[in-house]
Amino acid sequence: MNEPDLLKRITVDPSIFGGKPIIRGRRIAVEHVLGMLAAGDSTEDVLNAYPWMEPDDVRACLVYARRHVGHERIETLPTEASP
Repeated sequence: MNEPDLLKRITVDPSIFGGKPIIRGRRIAVEHVLGMLAAGDSTEDVLNAYPWMEPDDVRACLVYARRHVGHERIETLPTEASP
């Protein structure tokens, strides 16, 4: 499945979690899946915890995160040199 199709799995509904990105209109936020993966859970762990989810849902969360991080720009502030 290509990235545009994966991203169609991520939806926003103002009545669910205050409009945070969710997976296919269900009550699970993208950030929750990313948190599970960051904590060391595998894709299989996520799928076992949420049997309705599909592997492409997890991939969609990763693509969504990569797209958002890819647009971030961090600017360092100059610091004064120590004496």
